[in-house]
Amino acid sequence: MNAAPADQIRLLDVQDLDVRLQQLAHRRRSLPEHAEIATLTKDLTQLRDLLVAAQTQDSDTAREQTKAEQDVDQVRQRAARDQQRLDSGAVTSPKDLANLQHEIVSLAKRQGDLEDVVLEVMERREAAQERVTELTERVGSAQAKIDDASGRRDAAFEEIDREVASVTKEREVIAASIPADLLKLYDKLREQQGGIGAAKLYARTCQGCRQELAITELNEIRAAAPDTVIRCENCRRILVRTAESGL
Repeated sequence: MNAAPADQIRLLDVQDLDVRLQQLAHRRRSLPEHAEIATLTKDLTQLRDLLVAAQTQDSDTAREQTKAEQDVDQVRQRAARDQQRLDSGAVTSPKDLANLQHEIVSLAKRQGDLEDVVLEVMERREAAQERVTELTERVGSAQAKIDDASGRRDAAFEEIDREVASVTKEREVIAASIPADLLKLYDKLREQQGGIGAAKLYARTCQGCRQELAITELNEIRAAAPDTVIRCENCRRILVRTAESGL
C-alpha cells in the first residue's frame, strides 16, 4: 500500500486522538465516585433493612401495648363493679361478702401485675422508637452522601463527555483527509492491536511494540519509497517514518 508521507503523518495525529479517547473512556469508567457510590449504596441497603426491622418491632410493641392496656382496663372495670356491689350493701351474705372482698384483692394484684407488663412493653416500644429515629437519620445521611457523590460523578461525566465530543470532532476532520484504504487498514490494526494501529519509528525503534528494528529491516525501510506504507515486522502495526527515525 502506498500513501503520501503527509497522510501517514496525519495518521499519527489520528492515533494520538484515539489514544486520548481511550484515556477518556478509562477515566469515565474509573472515576472514584463509582466505588464510593457502590459502597454507600450497599450501606444504605443494610440501613434500610435495619430500619424496616426496627419499624416492625415498633409496630409489634404498639399492638402489644394496646393489648396490655386493654387487659388492665378490663380488670380495672371488673374491680370497679365489684367495689360498687360491695359499697351498695346489696350483698348481705357473709360468705358472698368474703368472696367479693377476696376477688377485689385478687383483681388489685392482677391489675398491678398487668400494669407492670404495660410499663415493660412501653419501655421496649420507646427503645424501638428511638432506634427507628436513629436509623431514619442514618438512612437520610447515607442517601445525602449518595446524592452528593452522584452529583460529583455526573459533573465529571459532563466534563469528560465535552472533551470526548471535541476530540471526536477533531478526529473526524483529520480522518477525512486521509485516504480511505489507509484509514481502513489503520482501524483494523488498531482493533487487533489493543488500540494502537500506527506508531512512529523513533531512533530505529517501533514506538508501538518498543522493539528496536534489526539492521536488515532498517535497510529495507531506507530503500523503500517515501510513499510506501511500512509495517513493523514484530507487531505488524503501520510504522510511520519521521525526521527522528534514525534512518
